[in-house]
Order: sequence, then structure tokens, then C-alpha cells
Amino acid sequence: MCGKFTAQATWQQVVDFSQPLTGEGGGGDQGGGEDEVYTYRVNGMLPVIIWDAKLGKRRIVPMRWGFPDRRDWRRPQPIHARAETIDELRTFREAFNEGQRGIVVFETFNEGEEVTKPSGAKVTQQWTVNPEDGQPRGFAFIWRRFEIPELPAPLLACAMVTVPANELIRRTIKAREDDPRMPAILEDFDMWATWLGENNAPPGAVKMLLKTMEGVTWTAAPEPKKPRAPRER
Repeated sequence: MCGKFTAQATWQQVVDFSQPLTGEGGGGDQGGGEDEVYTYRVNGMLPVIIWDAKLGKRRIVPMRWGFPDRRDWRRPQPIHARAETIDELRTFREAFNEGQRGIVVFETFNEGEEVTKPSGAKVTQQWTVNPEDGQPRGFAFIWRRFEIPELPAPLLACAMVTVPANELIRRTIKAREDDPRMPAILEDFDMWATWLGENNAPPGAVKMLLKTMEGVTWTAAPEPKKPRAPRER
């Protein structure tokens, strides 16, 4: 499942993608030029778009990707939430129904293919999925606030919502898997408003947004291996 993705935007530019928003309370511009690509990974901080009902506007809020594990909050677990059970499982149900739903803009995302070497060892080959059209799209996330005794302030953490994989991912990357998954993608701004809770849509209508995106003309290619560091002599 997806554990890494990229976005070609600063945090402030994320605000611009999603129209008349402000970056208050969300970290603001993180620097860098328009051509810089930002890579986001599990256990890192994400620029999450949320709806602030009290202020009546959207905000960008930094959140850790991965809920805190019950045994050790530093361990991100879970990092994904299945769309089919997001309104049933105790871990996500309350946050989903109360509108603690967010969006993260992305450009490309990674999926892992489990490969068995001739030696019998299993490794994960990373593939990069790229829409290649420059259109801003959003991943659906669910988030919660956690009180951690060791921390001076509550931990805001989020999990990526997943749906069954589309044909592209099923036949290229996940062909060996029995239950292939991919991120839930919210493609247009009307979907964004409903997912965030701006129009007070009932939970059932919100859940209907979480569908597999088929009929895409994206590309999927193995991620190049990192060059080995030269040996010291």
C-alpha cells in the first residue's frame, strides 16, 4: 500500500490549489521554488487541508502520517483506513462521523510490489504512479487528536483512506495480491467540499465519495534504484 507520495508545491501553494483558503495554523510557506518536488512519507508531517467549522473556512494543518500505536506512540500504526469499514471500526468511526476528515494534495504516489528473488528472499519493488497531467488531486485522509503524556501538546495524526485498486495497479503492480489496494482519490472540488464537511452532508453521502478511480491513462513505472555510495579506499 502507498507509503510515499510527492507534491510539487509548498504548503502555501497547497492553499492556492484549493481556492479561497488561508494558511493560518498550518505551517504556512515552507520555502522552496515552484519546481521543487516534496516527498512525504509515513511517520512524517503532512500538510492536511481541513474544514474549520468554527471559523467557517479551510485551514492547512500539519499532522503526522500514522496514528500512534497503543504500545508505543512513536510507532505509526495504523497508517491506512479501509473505505469499506471506515464508519464501522472503532479506530476511525467517531472521527469519520464527526467530520475529522482531511485532504492532502499529491502529484505522484508510490505502490510496492512484493518480489521474490532467486534466493527465495522477498523484497519490495517500489513503483511510481504518475497522472502526468499536472491537475491537483487530493488523497482522502481521516484524522484524530491524541493526548500523549510525554508530549506538551496533543498529537494530530492522520491515516490515508484506501479503496480497491484500479485496473492499472492491479495488472502492473499488484497482480500477485489477493486484495490489492490504492489511495482513495478526490478529484474535483465539489467532492472536496463534501468530504471535508462544508455542506453538512450525511455520513452515508460522504462515504459514497470513496470509490476506485478507473479509466485512467496514468503511467506506472518501477522506481529507479538508488546508486550505491562509492566504497572508501
